[in-house]
Amino acid sequence: MAPAKATNVVRLLLGSTALWLSQLGSGTVAASKSVTAHLAAKWPETPLLLEASEFMAEESNEKFWQFLETVQELAIYKQTESDYSYYNLILKKAGQFLDNLHINLLKFAFSIRAYSPAIQMFQQIAADEPPPDGCNAFVVIHKKHTCKINEIKKLLKKAASRTRPYLFKGDHKFPTNKENLPVVILYAEMGTRTFSAFHKVLSEKAQNEEILYVLRHYIQKPSSRKMYLSGYGVELAIKSTEYKALDDTQVKTVTNTTVEDETETNEVQGFLFGKLKEIYSDLRDNLTAFQKYLIESNKQMMPLKVWELQDLSFQAASQIMSAPVYDAIKLMKDISQNFPIKARSLTRIAVNQHMREEIKENQKDLQVRFKIQPGDARLFINGLRVDMDVYDAFSILDMLKLEGKMMNGLRNLGINGEDMSKFLKLNSHIWEYTYVLDIRHSSIMWINDLENDDLYITWPTSCQKLLKPVFPGSVPSIRRNFHNLVLFIDPAQEYTLDFIKLADVFYSHEVPLRIGFVFILNTDDEVDGANDAGVALWRAFNYIAEEFDISEAFISIVHMYQKVKKDQNILTVDNVKSVLQNTFPHANIWDILGIHSKYDEERKAGASFYKMTGLGPLPQALYNGEPFKHEEMNIKELKMAVLQRMMDASVYLQREVFLGTLNDRTNAIDFLMDRNNVVPRINTLILRTNQQYLNLISTSVTADVEDFSTFFFLDSQDKSAVIAKNMYYLTQDDESIISAVTLWIIADFDKPSGRKLLFNALKHMKTSVHSRLGIIYNPTSKINEENTAISRGILAAFLTQKNMFLRSFLGQLAKEEIATAIYSGDKIKTFLIEGMDKNAFEKKYNTVGVNIFRTHQLFCQDVLKLRPGEMGIVSNGRFLGPLDEDFYAEDFYLLEKITFSNLGEKIKGIVENMGINANNMSDFIMKVDALMSSVPKRASRYDVTFLRENHSVIKTNPQENDMFFNVIAIVDPLTREAQKMAQLLVVLGKIINLKIKLFMNCRGRLSEAPLESFYRFVLEPELMSGANDVSSLGPVAKFLDIPESPLLILNMITPEGWLVETVHSNCDLDNIHLKDTEKTVTAEYELEYLLLEGQCFDKVTEQPPRGLQFTLGTKNKPAVVDTIVMAHHGYFQLKANPGAWILRLHQGKSEDIYQIVGHEGTDSQADLEDIIVVLNSFKSKILKV
Repeated sequence: MAPAKATNVVRLLLGSTALWLSQLGSGTVAASKSVTAHLAAKWPETPLLLEASEFMAEESNEKFWQFLETVQELAIYKQTESDYSYYNLILKKAGQFLDNLHINLLKFAFSIRAYSPAIQMFQQIAADEPPPDGCNAFVVIHKKHTCKINEIKKLLKKAASRTRPYLFKGDHKFPTNKENLPVVILYAEMGTRTFSAFHKVLSEKAQNEEILYVLRHYIQKPSSRKMYLSGYGVELAIKSTEYKALDDTQVKTVTNTTVEDETETNEVQGFLFGKLKEIYSDLRDNLTAFQKYLIESNKQMMPLKVWELQDLSFQAASQIMSAPVYDAIKLMKDISQNFPIKARSLTRIAVNQHMREEIKENQKDLQVRFKIQPGDARLFINGLRVDMDVYDAFSILDMLKLEGKMMNGLRNLGINGEDMSKFLKLNSHIWEYTYVLDIRHSSIMWINDLENDDLYITWPTSCQKLLKPVFPGSVPSIRRNFHNLVLFIDPAQEYTLDFIKLADVFYSHEVPLRIGFVFILNTDDEVDGANDAGVALWRAFNYIAEEFDISEAFISIVHMYQKVKKDQNILTVDNVKSVLQNTFPHANIWDILGIHSKYDEERKAGASFYKMTGLGPLPQALYNGEPFKHEEMNIKELKMAVLQRMMDASVYLQREVFLGTLNDRTNAIDFLMDRNNVVPRINTLILRTNQQYLNLISTSVTADVEDFSTFFFLDSQDKSAVIAKNMYYLTQDDESIISAVTLWIIADFDKPSGRKLLFNALKHMKTSVHSRLGIIYNPTSKINEENTAISRGILAAFLTQKNMFLRSFLGQLAKEEIATAIYSGDKIKTFLIEGMDKNAFEKKYNTVGVNIFRTHQLFCQDVLKLRPGEMGIVSNGRFLGPLDEDFYAEDFYLLEKITFSNLGEKIKGIVENMGINANNMSDFIMKVDALMSSVPKRASRYDVTFLRENHSVIKTNPQENDMFFNVIAIVDPLTREAQKMAQLLVVLGKIINLKIKLFMNCRGRLSEAPLESFYRFVLEPELMSGANDVSSLGPVAKFLDIPESPLLILNMITPEGWLVETVHSNCDLDNIHLKDTEKTVTAEYELEYLLLEGQCFDKVTEQPPRGLQFTLGTKNKPAVVDTIVMAHHGYFQLKANPGAWILRLHQGKSEDIYQIVGHEGTDSQADLEDIIVVLNSFKSKILKV
């Protein structure tokens, strides 16, 4: 058809349509009625500046105080600027400390008011003080209050004599190296002049180490505005037509509020009205009238026949897939959230058969690989699964912040694309191990051997016997050393009697357990066994073992301990002599027990081994190398604990046999001891889980390590980066080797303790294959050339000598006699070794100066929080310190092993295939490890791909030349998950750079309507999107163009732990009949409570306590709310709001019968009876009592 003719036809049709519509009457195209819903917090709106500071505090305490310095009096602009201008001013100030991604995340945090509960928590704490009357700000100094700055000095004088205040985990402490100082808590509103005046005085005192300065937010005059929330769903469900109840309020009182449509609908029933209005601008009014008519007619919800339902999901997918790619997700949102009025038009869509076939192929593949069924929904961000039923907006914000930290760090190291995804998949797991000691040590005297002793000769030897069923509570008797118990025996202590009895019980009852003793005895060179029972026992044991056998020696020890008097419980020499005389009458007792006994060999070995293990105070016992807890050391507890661990180990061994990793050719002990969690020494400093990592990544700083004045003003991250960039290393002899582990030792090397640390590090380096060693100097006293002679020698050697000579010379300087000689006046050049470049060394030694020592000392003080002279160690960015005991070569080995097997080995494997300059690889591994290990453990990542992506997958590409989040979404477009996911993806697309693949996981052969409600997910990317957007109404759920005939019910679908109530509505929300209202139905809800949930158990019975009651309150109101513990599962629930609360046993029977002996998930120490619980977020909190 010619264009001119087509135009005439359209004009004729529209003219006829306009005439027809005018005859129908204006009511047909009248503005539609709507339903709106708000949700407000119970507390007033909190200042965005304070919320921004809490966002900074989560980044780091240092960033919080840096941000605070830049906004000290920013709140004064709030009086003169518009809300939007002030909002942008806060973002501008935050931009000094955050990258673009985190600025967007801050906007999102503002939008969902994520940090408002933290501000309100401090407000509640302040109210509990309570605040002095008429004070904009006040300080509390050990229970004394004042609003006057000039009274602070007076209150500090006797502060130490008053009770020290309790500090919460979320408190903001001014950075200082000292903790044991008078505590001054400032309650003030950041950004005000009053705050600035207090802060100036307190920060100065804190820098001078006079006080510990703590800031808590306090708003004297809270806002009169409500704080509207987001991150929840609202459902407008269609009630059964058989339900006859009508609105129970006066319909006539409905307000005539109008809510304008947000966006004009472009496509209606196949007509693209946006395009038509562009072409026929003179017919815009006619087109608008026709569009409104089609919208109204579309709202007629005629029931669909069963045959019309069958392909509805595929029809929806066909329509979505046919839309332009960047409109597809919005279309899915429109279809799913307005399904009741979209269903009829969907039935007219022809299903794309190519799409149907591709969907089925992909579904089969997903079912096999991930157990994903047709219709299931999954969302993965960078491979991490986001459970749509559990995750809320606040959890997603936390996840994006964490991912953003890793991705920004990797990008700053030059990693992008596929390489970045490889690093993101790395997960620090080693800290979750239960570490066990290697029991393959000669100091352990094994009293039996299941594999070789005749006592067990009738037992089966095959591992397959592990798979055979046994009676509950029993362990299969197999002739393999799968179960090993090591007991540390000190005959001078009472517990040894119980240990010997326990060993006798296991041995005599032929329990399938190998038992070993480590004898901890007198380590003097010459000891008379006639005067020392422990030494007498050792020599008698060796004599019997040599003359007869080990089992006979053990039985004799049992007899010796059977002779111990009940009131003494400690072995005597007479007990030993008695058994020797009675059982071995021909033995010469004095030859055996005397000073020059030939049975005294290796007497010191047990004590040496015990010391080397790093185990705590005796008694100690190991099962397969794993130490028992202190409370298990009672003989009854220990017996049960051993049997339980044997049963647990049997389950593990069964699995390994089933998987084929354990078979009859496997050496049992090597199998148990070759695992990653087996270590030569237990060092609690290395194995503790609360670790501190340095941020070694900085792209902008070029400061020289000797430029102290510039270094002084750098922040912690940049200081760390400068130290890393200017570090010199002792490496393996082959300098081309890539070191997966970078060790820095920190000490004053002009002191004996520092030289001992250096000596042990060098001893480790002799055998290490993965490490390189750097030195950080932390002088004890004032720095000058006279008191840094050894340190300058170490530095000059690093700067001038080749690796093979450097190691030997450092070993020389670590010797005490050489250090003493140098400080006695000997020239250091007299100790240079053959092969060194002596001229280069002497020249550097005489000119090196001491500036680098000042820089290093400042780094130790500001970043590592070490005092001058204190020692520490850094391993791939992980800081351990201060060291308060010797750090042995075995400790270095343990640290290297853990660092290497955690992430170092994996990072090295990736880096070797990346084409990075070999000289930078070790640095690169160190920085990546420090970054990836610093974040909490993440869930496993999924590598989700689709077999085919041509017809069933919506694909959007990220912005080029920028890092992006990889999003994989799988959803049936006609499900509740699609209703929520669509809005979430739209919002995420405005916050972060996304690469999306959205698969239409359609169900076929539907027999009933997949959705029976309208739905809105209230979530926006930012709080204010323009100068006119004052957000006076706040986030709102709007239902526009809703049919008037059906009876509707409004439901709130909130995150877990929220209790909401209706506070205002202009009709009965359970029976909404739009045809009986004049215009808009409005509903206002309030978040009444945040639930505090928990579980508790009686420690004695291990059952839920019956009739137990808890109260929740403050120090001034101990019982604000109470609850009873449910007999089923010991579950309890308390209604609370943001604040710091005290959980107690209810006065009366609960308090009389029970006592709280431990708790988890709280904010107080586990041994405190009054449990402090801080609620400072919208996320649910769960306790264990």
